[in-house]
Amino acid sequence: MPQMSKVELYAAIRRDHRADMKMRELERKYNVSWRTVKKAVDSVWPEPRKKLPPRRTALDPYKPVIDDMLRTDLDAPHKQRHTITRIFHRLVEEHSADVSYQMVRRYVSDRKPEILAASGKAPVEAFVPQSHLPGHEAEVDFGDVTVRLASELVTC
Repeated sequence: MPQMSKVELYAAIRRDHRADMKMRELERKYNVSWRTVKKAVDSVWPEPRKKLPPRRTALDPYKPVIDDMLRTDLDAPHKQRHTITRIFHRLVEEHSADVSYQMVRRYVSDRKPEILAASGKAPVEAFVPQSHLPGHEAEVDFGDVTVRLASELVTC
C-alpha cells in the first residue's frame, strides 16, 4: 500500500468504516493499531503533534551577553555597531565560547528586531489601504493585433 498522509489515512479508515468494515479488518488493511482506528473513527482530523520544549544549545549561556551588545548598539553611531561577525569573534575571544557562526547569526537575526521594538526605535510600519471601485480606474495597452475575422486576417 502506498504511503499516505495521516489525514488521508483517517479519511480512508472513516470511509471503510461507514461501509460497515469491522475495526479488526481496518487494523489489518491499513496496518495500524486499534487506537489509531478508534481515533480516526472518532475525529475527522488527527491530533496535532505535541510541541517539544526547546532544546538547550551551546549559545544559551551567551544570549544575555549578545543582548547587551545589541542594546549598547542602539545608542552607538551606525558605523560603530556590532556586525554578526564581530559579535561571533568577541564571544570566541572574550568568553571562549564554543559556538558556531551560524548559531550566532540565527540568534542575532531573530533577536535584533525584538530589541529594536522593545526600545521603541524600530521603524514605524505604515499601511495605506487602497480601495478601487469597479469601473472607476482602468488600464489600457495600445497596440496592433491581428485577428481572423470571417476567414480573413484583419488588423485591429
